[in-house]
Amino acid sequence: MQQALIRFQQWELLLCLALRRVQQRQLSRRVFVVASRLGDGGLWYGLMAGILLIEGINGATAVLHMAAAGLVGTLLYTLIKRGTRRLRPYEVNPALIPATPALDRYSFPSGHTLHAVGFTLLASAYYPALAVWLIPVAGLIAASRVVLGLHYPTDVLAGALLGALIAHGSLWLLVV
Repeated sequence: MQQALIRFQQWELLLCLALRRVQQRQLSRRVFVVASRLGDGGLWYGLMAGILLIEGINGATAVLHMAAAGLVGTLLYTLIKRGTRRLRPYEVNPALIPATPALDRYSFPSGHTLHAVGFTLLASAYYPALAVWLIPVAGLIAASRVVLGLHYPTDVLAGALLGALIAHGSLWLLVV
Protein backbone atom coordinates (compact mmCIF):
# COMPACT_ATOMS: atom_id res chain seq x y z
CA MET A 1 0.00 0.00 0.00
CA GLN A 2 2.82 2.38 0.93
CA GLN A 3 4.50 1.78 -2.45
CA ALA A 4 1.25 2.54 -4.28
CA LEU A 5 0.90 5.84 -2.42
CA ILE A 6 4.48 6.78 -3.23
CA ARG A 7 3.94 5.98 -6.93
CA PHE A 8 0.71 7.95 -6.94
CA GLN A 9 2.43 11.00 -5.42
CA GLN A 10 5.20 10.71 -8.02
CA TRP A 11 2.53 10.68 -10.75
CA GLU A 12 0.91 13.77 -9.25
CA LEU A 13 4.27 15.53 -9.14
CA LEU A 14 4.80 14.73 -12.83
CA LEU A 15 1.40 16.23 -13.58
CA CYS A 16 2.35 19.37 -11.65
CA LEU A 17 5.56 19.60 -13.67
CA ALA A 18 3.61 19.24 -16.92
CA LEU A 19 1.22 22.02 -15.87
CA ARG A 20 4.19 24.25 -15.15
CA ARG A 21 4.30 24.95 -18.90
CA VAL A 22 0.89 26.63 -18.66
CA GLN A 23 2.20 28.85 -15.85
CA GLN A 24 5.22 29.84 -17.92
CA ARG A 25 3.03 31.52 -20.57
CA GLN A 26 2.69 35.16 -19.54
CA LEU A 27 -1.04 35.58 -20.25
CA SER A 28 -1.95 32.24 -18.65
CA ARG A 29 0.14 33.09 -15.62
CA ARG A 30 -1.65 36.43 -15.14
CA VAL A 31 -5.10 34.86 -15.50
CA PHE A 32 -4.33 32.13 -12.96
CA VAL A 33 -2.67 34.54 -10.51
CA VAL A 34 -5.75 36.80 -10.64
CA ALA A 35 -8.04 33.79 -10.17
CA SER A 36 -6.00 32.60 -7.22
CA ARG A 37 -6.03 36.05 -5.62
CA LEU A 38 -9.81 36.28 -6.07
CA GLY A 39 -10.00 33.02 -4.16
CA ASP A 40 -8.07 34.55 -1.24
CA GLY A 41 -11.43 35.80 -0.01
CA GLY A 42 -12.03 39.13 -1.71
CA LEU A 43 -14.42 37.68 -4.27
CA TRP A 44 -16.51 35.94 -1.63
CA TYR A 45 -16.62 38.95 0.71
CA GLY A 46 -17.58 41.12 -2.24
CA LEU A 47 -20.29 38.66 -3.26
CA MET A 48 -21.76 38.65 0.23
CA ALA A 49 -21.63 42.44 0.42
CA GLY A 50 -23.25 42.67 -3.01
CA ILE A 51 -26.06 40.34 -1.96
CA LEU A 52 -26.71 42.51 1.09
CA LEU A 53 -26.59 45.72 -0.96
CA ILE A 54 -28.97 44.43 -3.62
CA GLU A 55 -31.26 42.25 -1.50
CA GLY A 56 -31.08 44.12 1.80
CA ILE A 57 -32.40 42.20 4.77
CA ASN A 58 -33.79 39.55 2.40
CA GLY A 59 -30.21 38.57 1.55
CA ALA A 60 -29.15 38.20 5.17
CA THR A 61 -30.08 34.50 5.35
CA ALA A 62 -27.93 33.64 2.34
CA VAL A 63 -25.00 35.73 3.59
CA LEU A 64 -25.14 34.31 7.11
CA HIS A 65 -25.36 30.80 5.66
CA MET A 66 -22.32 31.44 3.47
CA ALA A 67 -20.37 32.98 6.37
CA ALA A 68 -21.16 30.02 8.67
CA ALA A 69 -20.20 27.51 5.98
CA GLY A 70 -16.99 29.47 5.35
CA LEU A 71 -16.11 29.33 9.04
CA VAL A 72 -16.77 25.58 9.19
CA GLY A 73 -14.67 25.11 6.05
CA THR A 74 -11.78 27.11 7.49
CA LEU A 75 -11.81 25.16 10.74
CA LEU A 76 -12.03 21.83 8.92
CA TYR A 77 -9.25 22.42 6.41
CA THR A 78 -7.00 23.88 9.12
CA LEU A 79 -7.41 20.75 11.23
CA ILE A 80 -6.82 18.46 8.25
CA LYS A 81 -3.74 20.40 7.13
CA ARG A 82 -2.25 20.19 10.61
CA GLY A 83 -2.94 16.47 10.69
CA THR A 84 -1.62 15.55 7.25
CA ARG A 85 1.24 18.08 6.96
CA ARG A 86 1.57 17.43 3.25
CA LEU A 87 4.34 19.53 1.76
CA ARG A 88 3.48 21.71 -1.20
CA PRO A 89 4.69 20.52 -4.63
CA TYR A 90 7.34 23.26 -4.90
CA GLU A 91 8.80 22.10 -1.57
CA VAL A 92 9.18 18.56 -2.92
CA ASN A 93 10.55 19.52 -6.35
CA PRO A 94 12.58 22.72 -6.75
CA ALA A 95 11.77 22.81 -10.49
CA LEU A 96 8.27 23.90 -9.46
CA ILE A 97 8.47 27.58 -8.66
CA PRO A 98 5.24 28.98 -7.20
CA ALA A 99 3.91 31.93 -9.17
CA THR A 100 2.36 33.42 -6.05
CA PRO A 101 3.02 32.85 -2.35
CA ALA A 102 1.03 30.27 -0.40
CA LEU A 103 -1.17 31.64 2.38
CA ASP A 104 -0.38 28.81 4.77
CA ARG A 105 2.16 26.06 5.32
CA TYR A 106 0.63 22.82 4.07
CA SER A 107 -0.95 21.60 0.87
CA PHE A 108 -3.76 19.14 1.68
CA PRO A 109 -6.59 20.05 1.18
CA SER A 110 -6.93 23.21 -0.90
CA GLY A 111 -8.76 25.82 1.17
CA HIS A 112 -9.18 28.05 -1.88
CA THR A 113 -11.01 25.26 -3.70
CA LEU A 114 -13.03 24.29 -0.64
CA HIS A 115 -14.36 27.84 -0.33
CA ALA A 116 -14.81 28.36 -4.07
CA VAL A 117 -16.97 25.24 -4.39
CA GLY A 118 -18.83 25.77 -1.12
CA PHE A 119 -19.65 29.43 -1.73
CA THR A 120 -20.57 28.77 -5.35
CA LEU A 121 -23.01 26.03 -4.39
CA LEU A 122 -24.58 28.06 -1.59
CA ALA A 123 -24.87 31.31 -3.55
CA SER A 124 -26.33 29.37 -6.49
CA ALA A 125 -28.84 27.62 -4.24
CA TYR A 126 -30.17 31.00 -3.08
CA TYR A 127 -29.70 32.83 -6.39
CA PRO A 128 -29.60 30.31 -9.28
CA ALA A 129 -28.75 32.98 -11.86
CA LEU A 130 -25.34 33.40 -10.18
CA ALA A 131 -24.33 29.84 -11.14
CA VAL A 132 -23.58 30.92 -14.71
CA TRP A 133 -20.88 33.24 -13.39
CA LEU A 134 -19.68 31.47 -10.29
CA ILE A 135 -19.16 27.93 -11.62
CA PRO A 136 -16.51 28.95 -14.18
CA VAL A 137 -14.81 31.20 -11.63
CA ALA A 138 -14.73 28.40 -9.05
CA GLY A 139 -13.25 26.07 -11.68
CA LEU A 140 -10.61 28.65 -12.56
CA ILE A 141 -9.71 29.17 -8.90
CA ALA A 142 -9.36 25.41 -8.40
CA ALA A 143 -7.23 24.99 -11.54
CA SER A 144 -5.06 27.96 -10.57
CA ARG A 145 -3.92 26.24 -7.42
CA VAL A 146 -2.32 23.38 -9.38
CA VAL A 147 -1.12 25.46 -12.34
CA LEU A 148 0.60 27.95 -10.02
CA GLY A 149 2.50 25.12 -8.29
CA LEU A 150 0.78 25.48 -4.93
CA HIS A 151 -1.21 22.24 -4.78
CA TYR A 152 -1.36 18.70 -6.08
CA PRO A 153 -4.48 17.69 -8.05
CA THR A 154 -5.70 15.57 -5.13
CA ASP A 155 -5.46 18.59 -2.81
CA VAL A 156 -7.86 20.40 -5.12
CA LEU A 157 -10.16 17.39 -5.48
CA ALA A 158 -10.30 16.97 -1.70
CA GLY A 159 -11.00 20.68 -1.24
CA ALA A 160 -13.81 20.53 -3.82
CA LEU A 161 -15.32 17.48 -2.15
CA LEU A 162 -15.17 19.05 1.31
CA GLY A 163 -16.65 22.32 0.03
CA ALA A 164 -19.49 20.43 -1.66
CA LEU A 165 -20.15 18.35 1.46
CA ILE A 166 -20.26 21.41 3.68
CA ALA A 167 -22.57 23.28 1.29
CA HIS A 168 -24.93 20.36 0.69
CA GLY A 169 -24.87 19.29 4.33
CA SER A 170 -25.73 22.78 5.53
CA LEU A 171 -28.52 23.09 2.95
CA TRP A 172 -29.86 19.71 4.08
CA LEU A 173 -29.84 20.90 7.72
CA LEU A 174 -32.00 23.86 6.75
CA VAL A 175 -34.60 21.56 5.22
CA VAL A 176 -34.71 19.09 8.12
